[in-house]
Amino acid sequence: MPHYLIIVESPAKVKTIKKFLGSNYDVEASGGHVRDLPKSQMGVDLKNDYEPRYITIRGKGDLLANLRKKVKKADRVYLATDPDREGEAIAWHLQEALKLDEQKGKRISFNEITKTAVKASLKEPRELDLNLVDAQQARRILDRVVGYSISPLLWKKVKRGLSAGRVQSACLAMVCEREDEINAFVPEEYWSLDASVQVDKAKKPLLIHYQDKNRTLTCEADVNQLMKQLEHETFAVKEIKKSERTRKAPLPFTTSTLQQEAARQLNFSPQKTMRIAQQLYEGVDIKGSGTVGIITYLRTDSTRIAEEADQAAREYIGATYGEEYLSVNPTAKQKGKIQDAHEAIRPTDITRTPSAVKESLSRDQLRLYQLVWKRFAASRMADAKNETTTAKIMAGNACFTASTSRQLFDGFLMLYDNNEEKPEKNAAVDKLTEESVITLQEFHPDQHFTQPPAHFTEASLVKTMEECGIGRPSTYAPTIAILLGRHYVIKEEKNLYVTELGEAVNDIMKHSFPQIVDESFTARMEARLDQVAEGQEEWKNLLRGFVPDLLTDVEKAEQELEKVQIADEETDVICENCGRNMVIKYGPHGKFLACPGFPECKNTKPYLEKVGALCPKCGGEIVVRRTKKGRRFYACEKNPECDYMTWQKPASDK
Repeated sequence: MPHYLIIVESPAKVKTIKKFLGSNYDVEASGGHVRDLPKSQMGVDLKNDYEPRYITIRGKGDLLANLRKKVKKADRVYLATDPDREGEAIAWHLQEALKLDEQKGKRISFNEITKTAVKASLKEPRELDLNLVDAQQARRILDRVVGYSISPLLWKKVKRGLSAGRVQSACLAMVCEREDEINAFVPEEYWSLDASVQVDKAKKPLLIHYQDKNRTLTCEADVNQLMKQLEHETFAVKEIKKSERTRKAPLPFTTSTLQQEAARQLNFSPQKTMRIAQQLYEGVDIKGSGTVGIITYLRTDSTRIAEEADQAAREYIGATYGEEYLSVNPTAKQKGKIQDAHEAIRPTDITRTPSAVKESLSRDQLRLYQLVWKRFAASRMADAKNETTTAKIMAGNACFTASTSRQLFDGFLMLYDNNEEKPEKNAAVDKLTEESVITLQEFHPDQHFTQPPAHFTEASLVKTMEECGIGRPSTYAPTIAILLGRHYVIKEEKNLYVTELGEAVNDIMKHSFPQIVDESFTARMEARLDQVAEGQEEWKNLLRGFVPDLLTDVEKAEQELEKVQIADEETDVICENCGRNMVIKYGPHGKFLACPGFPECKNTKPYLEKVGALCPKCGGEIVVRRTKKGRRFYACEKNPECDYMTWQKPASDK
């Protein structure tokens, strides 16, 4: 009997795939990349046409030795890494490291880890797609040259431990630009005017809204003048208009939209969303089914759905909710430049409902799976329909409006309501006729000010990155993690704020490397990488047009840039050794307090962030602490003398 070896990336997939196949299949994991550019040096020969120098990643020697033994025993080796450019590159590195020839080593890929998908891929093995490998190589070398050329410059001019990157620097620039917009924003005053009116002899008044595009109310004097004019005017219904509004079913999830919705509905960070989605993709132990992947591949920018999955969903929806809930036209594919290498994120089996797997998943896994399942099912359902009634009420030349909306057909909203908009119900509007007698009761003037643009959240930053074409589905979460990890931005109450360090780095990048922080340049580079993946451009050609100019800019910046001093944030905590005010420093595990007198005074303390609430037991300050696993909790600063703690953030008021 022939013996086959399948090599996957993640050890979690080994257990899942082994259950699908017979005893003549052996499944092993590479644990991701096995070869990479060296960390200690650039690893790219700039004088020899950007030839990369790959080395075995430290700690992977024994793993490769074991794989080589397995390869010798196998009649055929299947490289089953992830179905994207990164996965194709890992498969190529494995082929090179294990010295597999094209006859013995074949590439297989599957969009979901189910028995059907895995067995189908084994029937259609293929050669490695070297265009995809080249696209990944070009990206890796491009990012390596940018990072290893500019980062040392930042160390010299600002401080050690900083980094720059093609995607992260463009992303930081966007956050800084938004901060500048907010700081430069000048609020403008405007007023709105509502009126309570009695309709016929109804006891409950109707609220109507002043609406005139030709006359804006910019100050209190404008409002007072208008109210004075209207005091003696007759209010009358001029027009009642009914219209039907269709609310389209949502598209199934891409990586970007999954991260955005998980942030909005579940309060998950992009990193947490991707971590949990990876678990659901690689396989979870489902009672009665064994270990199986319950969602499709999680790094995608396509909304395409496989025909079989679409048909299965339609059969399920028709049988469960009725034929009238089926969409007539499946949701159209999104526009714009997408790789479309594989499907949207969806459940691998529509009949595996969230309630059916509830006992087999953790709380967070269930919540994310429920979001994916409902969104996919909703994308195959009919549109929702509302009837809107709008009444136009005139008082002289002034126009007021009132509206109401009622649901005609719930459609996909029966299953997936993301609470973005609710029909405005106002029974009094339904009773209005053009003969109704309208009597003014009182005015309700209200002052407003225009608002600045909102600060970025992680979700809105992902959305903007996608819209601008910066990065790809696999890079959104890691890029934001780098910005937070380097302390270029901080997160407070979901909002992202630029630090002084982030501003300093961005100023250097804007001044010396304007191309790299230019979002349109970064987007064009992504488009060229797509062309490499499609075999339309030679990968080294992309480097030849970019790297020489970059190296010239680095040399120029080294000579011209002055050293930037970033002052440490001073606190009111006094160093008991020397009496100085301690400052906040950043270490591998976050903030800590240190004496500014270092190296003469080496005193350090943990940094305890106060939440502005007092301990109900002893009156001390409540501070933020973390468990060994990193989970946040709130405790009294006098711990261990006072044992008060809570998982929920305490309020300042009782």
